[in-house]
Amino acid sequence: MFGGVTIEAAIDEHPAMPARHPAADRAGDAPRIPPRVLRAALLAGATAVTLLWAAQLQPSARLDALFAGGAHLTGLLAGYGVLVMLFLMARVPAVEHGIGADRLARRHGLGGRWVLTLCAAHALLALCGYAVHTDTDVIAATRALLGYPALAAATAGALLLLVVGVSSARAVRRRLPHETWRSLHLLTYLAVALGFVHQLAGPDVASSAVVVWIWTMLHTTVAALLIWYRLVVPVRQALRHRLTVVEVRGEARGVVSVVMRGTGLDALCAEPGQFFRWRFLRAGLWRTALPFSLSAPVRDDTLRITVKALGNHSRRIRRLRPGTRVLATGPFGALTARRRTRRNVLLIAGGVGITPMRTLFETLPAGPGELTLLYRANSADQLVLRSELESIAAARRARLHYLLGPSDGPYDPLAPHALRDLVPSLTEHDVYVCGPPGMTKAALSALGRAGVAEDRIHAEDFAF
Repeated sequence: MFGGVTIEAAIDEHPAMPARHPAADRAGDAPRIPPRVLRAALLAGATAVTLLWAAQLQPSARLDALFAGGAHLTGLLAGYGVLVMLFLMARVPAVEHGIGADRLARRHGLGGRWVLTLCAAHALLALCGYAVHTDTDVIAATRALLGYPALAAATAGALLLLVVGVSSARAVRRRLPHETWRSLHLLTYLAVALGFVHQLAGPDVASSAVVVWIWTMLHTTVAALLIWYRLVVPVRQALRHRLTVVEVRGEARGVVSVVMRGTGLDALCAEPGQFFRWRFLRAGLWRTALPFSLSAPVRDDTLRITVKALGNHSRRIRRLRPGTRVLATGPFGALTARRRTRRNVLLIAGGVGITPMRTLFETLPAGPGELTLLYRANSADQLVLRSELESIAAARRARLHYLLGPSDGPYDPLAPHALRDLVPSLTEHDVYVCGPPGMTKAALSALGRAGVAEDRIHAEDFAF
């Protein structure tokens, strides 16, 4: 059976909330790269690489020349693709805030599949071209090519990328501990270095000093971004803000909130809806940094996250003690008030996805009746931060609906007709969605079928 609880505050008892959260004003001038700009830039780069190949191509109808031409093009595009993959995961704030970490992660994964495909095509075409050119069989050609140090390095790099790709496949990754998967993923850097050695020795790059310089500068730039944003910035933030755990309290079954205090946290310009990557400096936790959203706005140099025990790492968080030092990198994420395009706003949360929604529920500018939160959970005892949500709803004169019931029940509270019943002017709303992958996918599909325009739906997936 499906059950629900609805809370609608009176609309004339409390003053309106502030028109804008202070963090949004402080971060207002920060650059953000929209998705269309990033797509155009990446496409322009791929076009430039293709033109570089075409400028050096010597047209010929010979079979070995055709194989060689294909090998050169796929090799250059694979090298460019690797740089794109690394850039997307460099945690550059302008990119993260403009596109969203979850979308970047998915594009990174898609790029990885393309790179592996291009590497395989490059190797096969080069092997066939060499075999035809030397009039030998494929096995003999393979032995001969592996005798060249640069080609041996390229082969080793491609195999390392294959290991990383296999470990990232959904069926494999869900069986690997997160720490193991992260360690294997670091092999990408070694693979790129080995591939770079091969590229500098190849005819497409080494044939021109200008091309060598450009290719080297591209690799140097991406390496600098990685070092700066993934190493230097986290260390600098740790030294500046000196975060420590001050409280760990239970919120619901298997869910805890961790409250941390530091110094100068306003400088982080963390906006409601964003997340940090957290590394707790204690045994069993320090090796891994995982993303958790802020479950309350930043106040009085205090940060709070709310974590559900889903794996070994998150279960250990329940045993944190006050005084534990914390490294926090961020903020990240684009699920903020900046995406808003309409006066009316609907928030849809599922499970622990309520954490960013709770901050938005408190801070999004809205008048009486303009803000609605739908909170999906299997049962009432799984509701997280319930008392806070109800207090916010009363203070803001907002609507709060609990959608309770099993996900495989006969009634779907996120079906298009159910959403229209709860929110009569649904198509006039901006809709923010955050929750487990299955719920998020179902909600996005239902919203589309209910007539909500795609550009008014803003989602963040916890599966990245």
